[in-house]
Amino acid sequence: MATVQRPSFSGEAAHRPLPRVPFPVVDEVARHCTDHAEPNTVHIEIHLPGRVEPARLRDAFTRALARHPRALMRERARGPLALRYEWELTDGPDTEVVSFPPCAPGALARARERALAEAPSLASSPPLRLEVVEEPERSGCVLLFTIHHTALDGPSCLRLAATAAELLGGRPGPVVPSVVRPLDAAATRQAGRTPAVARPARVAAGRPGPVPGNAMVVAELPVPRRKSGAPHTVNDQLMVATALAVADWNREQGAPERPLRITMPVDDRSRGPEMPIGNGTRLVEVGYTTAEVAADTDPAELLRRTAERTRALKALPRPPLGRAAALLTAPVLPVGARAATTRGLRLLASPWTSTTLLSNIGRIPYPLDFGEAGRASAVWFSAPARMPRGLTVTTASTGGRLHLVLRWSRALLGDDDGRRLLHLFTRRLAATDAEAL
Repeated sequence: MATVQRPSFSGEAAHRPLPRVPFPVVDEVARHCTDHAEPNTVHIEIHLPGRVEPARLRDAFTRALARHPRALMRERARGPLALRYEWELTDGPDTEVVSFPPCAPGALARARERALAEAPSLASSPPLRLEVVEEPERSGCVLLFTIHHTALDGPSCLRLAATAAELLGGRPGPVVPSVVRPLDAAATRQAGRTPAVARPARVAAGRPGPVPGNAMVVAELPVPRRKSGAPHTVNDQLMVATALAVADWNREQGAPERPLRITMPVDDRSRGPEMPIGNGTRLVEVGYTTAEVAADTDPAELLRRTAERTRALKALPRPPLGRAAALLTAPVLPVGARAATTRGLRLLASPWTSTTLLSNIGRIPYPLDFGEAGRASAVWFSAPARMPRGLTVTTASTGGRLHLVLRWSRALLGDDDGRRLLHLFTRRLAATDAEAL
């Protein structure tokens, strides 16, 4: 990327120290576990029916970053005995964030590959990039974001994109209601009844190829319908489909039947202009017994149980990565020592890591209207799929359609395996539709 030319200043303003922010728990744990073979990236692609004017988009995105200055950060250099990693908040981008690769056949596939293989530098502000992808055989364009997940998550980047769209289109965004999750005694009791899974199943290995890193498959599906008054949500239907598809896959591979545990990010942040930028989700885990994910399980009954569990887990307050991670990142020892300890514990705990992760962004809360380029017709996300989990399922919905990405580690699965898992997921999701129950 080309370096942005900043104006020079004289006097005290040119030498004033930049604000610093200690790494939160999620950021520090991610930083400790950096693995260049499997970059910790989030990929987002926003499909537009028209094409954007480069100068106007660059200007709008630069102004959007200024409105959300917490995104303008880079990792501060530190000494060997430093007790913390720190973000340094900058006055503007260090590099040109927005780029326009040549319009050519296969440009989108290559941009997706870059998003999974090349993480933005943490040493440059902001730790993200935006490629505007055009293909001669495809109308419109795709805004493809690559985010370093050590610094930012998908909803934060989507908020930046929404602000850029508002600036580019000249129209203020709609008021987005805040998430309210009332806590009650019943939820606490129900969370205690969630099945305990001491050592969950792993996603069975398929036929991995020789190339390291991540791969993914992208699909557009109908949003599964629910009966009026049904206690479950679309997220619960996705959870059931994920659990049953993984169980089906493991049976096909001849793996021993074991309980499953699925990690689910929960995001309680406001989605309005005041949304906190960074890594803002907390992780909860939904467990399933072996009997619950049997081949002949009743989807309606499993939906009911899943709805009870997810409702209870969402309502319970919890540190982002649990209390153990908060203790592990306490600034008692230098970060180098804590990093070695964290990596060692992660290796020891790998057999107890959850089976997979389901991240459902839900209905996109913004119009994402980019003026002459039009409103987004589709939005896809994908979350990193590092080992030992090795598989993530990410969904969002736009215009009544479900946009799904299965992403996997190439150390675990091959391309044919990913397509087979997509088929299993699609079949299991269809079985949760109101017409099928």
